[in-house]
Amino acid sequence: MSGKRAFVSVDLEGLPHIVSRLQLVPGRPLWEEAREIVTEIVARVCEVLRSSGFDEVIVADSHGDMVNLEVGKLPEYVVLVRGYPRPTSMVAGAEGSEVALMIGYHAGFGTRRAVFDHTFSGAVVRSLEFNGVRFSEYLVNSSALGHLDIPVIFLAGDENLRPEVTNYTPWVVFTSMKESLSRYSAKSPVLSKVLKELEVGIKESLRRHYEGLTKPFKIETPVTVRVGFHESGFADIAELLPIVKRVDGITVEYEARDPIEAYKILEVLIMASHGVRLMTEVQAR
Repeated sequence: MSGKRAFVSVDLEGLPHIVSRLQLVPGRPLWEEAREIVTEIVARVCEVLRSSGFDEVIVADSHGDMVNLEVGKLPEYVVLVRGYPRPTSMVAGAEGSEVALMIGYHAGFGTRRAVFDHTFSGAVVRSLEFNGVRFSEYLVNSSALGHLDIPVIFLAGDENLRPEVTNYTPWVVFTSMKESLSRYSAKSPVLSKVLKELEVGIKESLRRHYEGLTKPFKIETPVTVRVGFHESGFADIAELLPIVKRVDGITVEYEARDPIEAYKILEVLIMASHGVRLMTEVQAR
C-alpha cells in the first residue's frame, strides 16, 4: 500500500480505566477488559486518521509482549506491528510515516501519583537520562522518531505527561485520558467521552501540522545515555559491554551515535538484566 502514512504507538498503562495488574498481563482476569478498551480506542484513532486523508496507518502494539490488540476489530487499512523483542521496540515500523501519534502513554519511573510509573521496565530500570536530561518512554520514542524526521503531533495518556509536552514538545496536542490518584488508582472520563476528545485532539494536531507548526523532536548527537538499575547485578552485566562505563554500584553510562542506536543498546541492557532476573529466580527455587 502506498500513499500518506501515519504511525501510532500504543501502550496500556496510560489508557482510561487501566489501574490494576489484573488488566496488564495475558491470562489475568481483567486482561480481556483492557484489550477491549485499547482496541476500541485504537480503532477510533485510525478512523479519524483515515477520514483525514491517510491511506495507511501503522499501529505498533507496544505493551508487554506487544500482542494486546484484537486483530479482527481493526480496519483493513491498518498494518499492525506485534511481538517482542523487536528493533526500536515501541516505534518499530515507523519509517516512512508523515506523522506519529502516541496513545496510552504513562509517566516515567518515580513520578508521584502516577499509575504504573516506570521507564521501559519497572523491574529493571530505576532512572534514565539522555544527555543529562531525565527521559521517559515518551521522550525516548519522540527522539527516535525525530531522528527519522517524523514529528510526533499527538499524545494521549496520563495527565502527568503534560509537563513534558510543555517543556520539550510544545507543538504536540495532549489529551489527558486519566488523572492518577496513586500508583494503582485513577479517575477517567467514560469511554464515549474519551473517544470524542481523542477525535477533537487528533484533528487539532493535524491542523497544526498542516500549518507548519509541528516539527521532529531533535536531540544533540552523539547521545550520552545514563541508566540507573534497581540492583547492582544488572549493572555488573551491562558493564561487560566494552562501550559501557560503570558510574557507581547501580548506574552505567554509554555513548551512542544517535537516538536510534541509543535505543537499541538500551534494549540490549534491559533484556540482559531480565536474563539475570530469570537466572537468579530459578536458583532461588
